[in-house]
Amino acid sequence: MRSLTNGALSSGQSALSGLVGNTPLLRVSEPLAPAGRGFWAKLEGFNPGGIKDRPGLHMVERARARGDLRPGGRIIESTSGTLGLGLALAGMVYGHPVTLVTDPGLELSMTRLLTAYGAQINVVSEAHPTGGWQQARRERVQQLLEQHPGSWCPDQYNNPDNVAAYTPLALELAAEMGHIDVLVCSVGTGGHSAGVSRVLRQLYPELTVVGVDTIGSTIFGQPAKPRLMRGLGSSIYPRNVAYENFSEVHWVAPNEAVWTCRRLAASHYATGGWSVGAVATVAGWFARTMPADARIAAIFPDGPQRYLGTVYDDDYCAAHGLLDSPPAPEPEVVGRLDEKEVTRWTRCTTVVDPLTLRTGDETRDVAVDPDAVDTAHTVSEGSEENR
Repeated sequence: MRSLTNGALSSGQSALSGLVGNTPLLRVSEPLAPAGRGFWAKLEGFNPGGIKDRPGLHMVERARARGDLRPGGRIIESTSGTLGLGLALAGMVYGHPVTLVTDPGLELSMTRLLTAYGAQINVVSEAHPTGGWQQARRERVQQLLEQHPGSWCPDQYNNPDNVAAYTPLALELAAEMGHIDVLVCSVGTGGHSAGVSRVLRQLYPELTVVGVDTIGSTIFGQPAKPRLMRGLGSSIYPRNVAYENFSEVHWVAPNEAVWTCRRLAASHYATGGWSVGAVATVAGWFARTMPADARIAAIFPDGPQRYLGTVYDDDYCAAHGLLDSPPAPEPEVVGRLDEKEVTRWTRCTTVVDPLTLRTGDETRDVAVDPDAVDTAHTVSEGSEENR
């Protein structure tokens, strides 16, 4: 991954940052699509820590260039792992201590890995009475920022550098594929979907951009519900989500993502977590239903290692009813984002910012408690906001 600024790095720093980017592109076909059809998967799990190595490095680089983050200043952010890995890498590259605020939902394996990479882990022990784990973590971040003069928080949900960080990913896709008709990507903070689609839409004005969310997520106007899946979805409205770029959105349920993850593992030796399963479910449907020569790109944000105790654990999946049946061959369809509460794979081809949805002449509040999922789950079992 080449730096987007002209700041010079030492040879060691360049070697570390050079591990990020230029990830492989894999053709995915049977059993998700018939022979002769398929889609191209960008395997971001081949980055050292996954897709969020890109914004981790870039947000820190730009903050340093602006003077927001001084040499040696502490980086403090709320995460449940994925961005934490990227920030740990950035701290190592640029020489900053890193403190990551998380909650009891963080896997022990991830805590150990982040600690090995030099990050300090700060765990909140109690959820906020109304704002849940997310609000508790936000408050802890603010406390730590006050305790450490000169420290800095990336604020990935509202930081435009999070979006800009994905320009190289878009250019890699364009160079590798030559032309792209459909882009399928998961949506959580809104960073990679906004950053990649912005560049590719300029190159391919007729591009169809498909957002993939989880059931129970508020991002596209659904009510906040407890969510099992990590890596996509949210119970807040991240301002980096570029609603105007999306041609349609698909919501996917956990059992559907699990089925697809396991089929990918068995057939292509390339798979990942919840986001990968959800994205591949949708990309496979496009490959089955579009003309055979359509060029479909799907972004796989991570690999399977973090999910060995969930997606790939038979006991866990059985306990949560995730092994009962494969996904339906096609999605259910709704005409409006808020037409009904979706509980299975569902498609909507009219996408707007949910904060503009109206009932009569009144703006609808589609999520009274923006952190309902964290309040509902004592150990916060999943969401991009926790990353």
